Amino acid sequence: MNDDRSAHTAETLGMALGFLGVAIFAATLPLTRLALTSFGPGFLSVGRAAIAGMVAIPYLFARGRPIPWDKAAAIGLAALCLVAGVPGFSSLAMRTVPAAHAGVVVGALPLATAAAAALIDGERPSPAFWAAALAGGAVVIGFALSHGGDSLRGGDGFLLLAVVAAAVGYTVSARLARTMPAGDVISWMVVAALPVSLTLSVLWRPEDLSAATPASLASLAYLGLMSQYLGFFAWNAGLALGGVARVSQVQLLQTFLTIGISALLLGERVDAATLACAALIVALVVVGRRFRVRG
Repeated sequence: MNDDRSAHTAETLGMALGFLGVAIFAATLPLTRLALTSFGPGFLSVGRAAIAGMVAIPYLFARGRPIPWDKAAAIGLAALCLVAGVPGFSSLAMRTVPAAHAGVVVGALPLATAAAAALIDGERPSPAFWAAALAGGAVVIGFALSHGGDSLRGGDGFLLLAVVAAAVGYTVSARLARTMPAGDVISWMVVAALPVSLTLSVLWRPEDLSAATPASLASLAYLGLMSQYLGFFAWNAGLALGGVARVSQVQLLQTFLTIGISALLLGERVDAATLACAALIVALVVVGRRFRVRG
């Protein structure tokens, strides 16, 4: 009885932490768009990485973590995807794409992550899974076309690249987290990138940093501390406590949270077509995950 109660408590806490991580990530696109009112996409991308790296150094020092040289290649690849790729492509996209629109396109991320896991981890998806994945891609492209004047915006292309980078980065990070603490994975990623991110932050800084609005500065701080760093602590801890299969379903809520945050912070109008498209993507993700099988 006590074991069942402990398992239920761990699962509940895992779901709560998973939702917290998703909620943190859901604010990333709206706040990126807000920060771009004062910062260029290049500085914003490296600046948030530099903030995370400087916070991670004392964390690793306090925990006495040795440098994991044997995992350097995997950490480098994950950093390239999650520290450079996702922030860089997202910043470029948010110059021209409304955050609510971007939230729908990024709604395909759970399916993309499952596909990356299948390719990188050697899983064997069923034909039904691939059918759901292709349907999800068609919905995303169709939405982008219908909201972009019958042509894909440049921002949509950058968003899709961000989705691919995130999918690969999540998969590589998950593999690393099987052999080292999840918090260490993101910490070593941002520390490994720190020499580049810090140098470029200095080179690409605005000429008059004091001219940045308080909202932009607060957004940059959030992106560096929460989206790039602490959000991964909550997300990975939730997966460990509640189980990957169960807690990962919470990510399906991210599209709706991003749309809601965009409406609240940016005053973006959310029409019925956007909500309907988001709901359809979530449904396809659920179907796709149900058909996924391990090799």
